[in-house]
Amino acid sequence: MTLFLKIFLWFWLAIAVVVGVLTLVNWTLQTEPLVRQWQLVASDMMNINTETAAQIFEAEGKIGLDAFLARLENSERVLAVGFFDQNGNQIAGGKFPVSVENIIQKALDSGNAEFDRTTPETIIAKKTVLKTGENVVLVSQSERFRPNNFSRSPQTQIIQFGLVILAAGLFCYGLAYYLTTPIVKLRRATREFADGNLQTRVVDKIGKRRDELSGLAKDFDEMAERIESLVRTEKRLTQDISHELRSPLARLNVALELARAKANPETATLMNRIENESKRLNEMISHLLMLSKLETDSQTFEKRRINLTKLFEQIVSDADFEANALGKAVKTLQKDEAEIFGNENLLRSAIENVLRNAVRYTKDETTVEVSLKKENKKISVIVRDFGAGVPEADLKKLFRPFYRVQTARDRKSGGIGLGLAIAERAVNAHNGAIEAQNTNDGLVVKIDLPLLA
Repeated sequence: MTLFLKIFLWFWLAIAVVVGVLTLVNWTLQTEPLVRQWQLVASDMMNINTETAAQIFEAEGKIGLDAFLARLENSERVLAVGFFDQNGNQIAGGKFPVSVENIIQKALDSGNAEFDRTTPETIIAKKTVLKTGENVVLVSQSERFRPNNFSRSPQTQIIQFGLVILAAGLFCYGLAYYLTTPIVKLRRATREFADGNLQTRVVDKIGKRRDELSGLAKDFDEMAERIESLVRTEKRLTQDISHELRSPLARLNVALELARAKANPETATLMNRIENESKRLNEMISHLLMLSKLETDSQTFEKRRINLTKLFEQIVSDADFEANALGKAVKTLQKDEAEIFGNENLLRSAIENVLRNAVRYTKDETTVEVSLKKENKKISVIVRDFGAGVPEADLKKLFRPFYRVQTARDRKSGGIGLGLAIAERAVNAHNGAIEAQNTNDGLVVKIDLPLLA
């Protein structure tokens, strides 16, 4: 799971939990305050109705009072209304399905509006005093108050809850995007830098931020700039040293030939050893100069139309001749016709280095298999050996200069670690790609090159 998704989901889940808890607490605690509010309103209405009923009774008698109580009974949620004297006798109003003697007595004793919620309905009683000094009580029976009757419907609450969660999700998405975007850009820049693009910088891509991530981006750019400077200096030093070594090496070869002319049979073996080491050193210097030119683009290589099939045949033939001397062989499995636009010397060097590397490390009495295959708009050179393979962690390191797998360092067949590096640079100069993969019984190196349009 990506960091963006983790931040987004955790923030969203946290907000959803908070909203859910607040909603639950609100639903749990809101009932009692609403009941109190309703009782206050009902008490005020009962006071007004009681005084009004007493005045009508004194002015119009029982007939007027019955008419007034009938109007009250027609009100919404009112089931019955009655007017009682201080002895509990009903003066006017409808019949009550339950006994109201107790609540009448409570109203007479307290003088306030009394509520009885022990029955399925709510009964309210309020006392008042007539001009004659007689106590009377107005009793009202209505449907029980339920807070849900005055709150929003469940469907409305669900919709509102969903809208809150959706809004929270959008906010969390924006927050997660804001936090992770610089990290994604830093990661992309790190990959580009690791792939060899030493001019990669990231501060301009992140924007004007003033936080730890912008500081990390600045640190990355400073690190990249310093590494680029060090690598550039190293390449220049390698190129300069390689050039400077050519002159003393040439003089050494001249001196060697002069010494060989005066040497006796006892020193012939030493002379041959010196000559072999001189050739090896000369080859190493040639490789270093070639690698330096490819990496620094200090030389423009001429490109032209090349018959890759013919070049492939020549390289395979030469490699097979060298392999036969070692008790090995090179076999062509497939050879398609193809032409590309490039530099013949660079391509020859790239394919030869890969093929010689395969011959060097394939097991004795085995055959290196090579193919030239057309695939869509590209041509692929595939070289497969039957050696010990390469640890998976080292596959991408094979094309680094002077890099050799640890198990190959102690082998007599181990090279100097420049062949595959030169091959990669040569292939890249042709807008191609090279990669290595392990098989069950060896290693496969594949070179992809664009076909001539």
